[in-house]
Amino acid sequence: MKVAIAGAGNVGTSIANDLCASGHDVMIIESDQALLDRLGHTLSCRLLLGDACEVSTLKRAGLAEVDVVVAATGDDEDNLVVSLLAKQEFAVPRVIARVNHPKNRWLFNETWGVDVSVSTPHLMTALVEEAVSVGTLVRLMQFAEGTARLVEVTLAEGSPAAGQTIAELGVPRDASIVAIVRDRRVVVPRGDTTIEPGDEVIALVNEESEDAVRAILVGRPAGDS
Repeated sequence: MKVAIAGAGNVGTSIANDLCASGHDVMIIESDQALLDRLGHTLSCRLLLGDACEVSTLKRAGLAEVDVVVAATGDDEDNLVVSLLAKQEFAVPRVIARVNHPKNRWLFNETWGVDVSVSTPHLMTALVEEAVSVGTLVRLMQFAEGTARLVEVTLAEGSPAAGQTIAELGVPRDASIVAIVRDRRVVVPRGDTTIEPGDEVIALVNEESEDAVRAILVGRPAGDS
């Protein structure tokens, strides 16, 4: 897989190191020559000096041939510009953008060419909720302008899903149970897999199916019809 990363800060270089270690073809685009000089001795990926917000730089980077662009600079405006250019000018299949300031998250959507946005504060909040919440549906990650969501529920003893198989749950067609974590082991769910209290159930939902999945796994609030 070919990946282009805009920004050679801690986030960009960390992503590059992980991807390179997995055998991917990675290029980092950075406008600070001194920073690239320092990194040249520690990174095994390709480095390109230039402003990733300029079309000419992205052409030199061969963006028309990459599979994924990661806009990982410390500036939200730059990340939006990189994302928009990657999608509109070079038709990059997958654009992932870093959100530095949570108040700007609403901008990171398909209008700006962003397929997936990553906001560290929101992600940390979800991880905290996931760690301490039982019987509550927690959003772990959002895709496609927030319409597709990865959610998690640690099944409570009184969950209506406890003791039922996946096939018996009646999950909507536009949702899917993608994994179950039980006793620190990942269980790949099948139709005959029975869900038990204490299971961490991970599901992929959209706006229309989220409430139905919540009702199936958590139950409806008292008084809800």
